[in-house]
Amino acid sequence: MSPATQGRRERKNAQTRCSLAEAALALFLDHGYDRVSVKQIADTVDISVPTVFKHVPDGKVALIFDDGSERREGLLNAVRERRYDQTVMQALKEFMAGRGPFVQDPNPEFARFTDLVMRTPELADYQRKLWIRCEEPLAEAIAVELGRDSHDVTARAAARYVLEVPQFIGREPNPGSALDAVFDLLENGLPEPAAHHRAASS
Repeated sequence: MSPATQGRRERKNAQTRCSLAEAALALFLDHGYDRVSVKQIADTVDISVPTVFKHVPDGKVALIFDDGSERREGLLNAVRERRYDQTVMQALKEFMAGRGPFVQDPNPEFARFTDLVMRTPELADYQRKLWIRCEEPLAEAIAVELGRDSHDVTARAAARYVLEVPQFIGREPNPGSALDAVFDLLENGLPEPAAHHRAASS
């Protein structure tokens, strides 16, 4: 296959994938995730059901998401390219603040997408899987920044805790405040109890 032919095929595949995502999102928003079938989505794009699965092997639940590479690279860049005065956790918090339910004043389209994902268990669970797939490379990046072995348990734990944040607090009444609280905990640990509580328990 010539490079030109391969390039055309890749562009066509990308266009089909984009059309599937747009059709699925519109149908999910209009009818609800549970009331939409893969066949309805395929018919909207004028392709067969097997072709849908050829482009998106994970099926219906994955249609409105990308393959996760963008979030993985974003996480790694947040760690590796952070400002000199930022800690790793501060950089990751800044990255998370620009994602999903933590975005301040999102545009209406983005807000509807985020709400759909957060209130649909299947979509929320799949999004969590996309985050957790980033665990190994994120842990390795954190370990490098800490000067530790790539399999260091502290780096692995930090990566897992960070990647659970969207699912864990995404539906809090004030996600931004919850994000601040969780990253303060990850950065500084549990606060010391007040003196009178220590005295009462001794």
